[in-house]
Amino acid sequence: QVQLVESGGGLVQAGGSLRLSCAGSGRTFSSYAMGWFRQAPGKEREFVAAISWSGGIPYYADSVKGRFTISRDNAKNTVYLQMNSLKPEDTAVYYCAADIGPRLKRRPDYWGQGTQVTVSS
Repeated sequence: QVQLVESGGGLVQAGGSLRLSCAGSGRTFSSYAMGWFRQAPGKEREFVAAISWSGGIPYYADSVKGRFTISRDNAKNTVYLQMNSLKPEDTAVYYCAADIGPRLKRRPDYWGQGTQVTVSS
């Protein structure tokens, strides 16, 4: 079982950047596919990005493709989400998620507590 703790959220102006981090507990972090989801007020939680357990084959929601980059450092048990060219519609609580195995499921088994990202216009 893995425990996830996000950090790096905050308030930023439109066009700015933020980097989110998600630290995972345990010695088997490299056995987990990792990803990010987000939930805006009044909306359902949606997929943002994911990366395989080895760090290859990242994939993204169309709404963030070309602006966001997911990466991981298994030596540090951490996954990152670099967010550039932020838009007000990116405002949401961002959640880190994990599944054991090479690929993240549509409904991951493990979740962090979330970190707020607010983009002002």
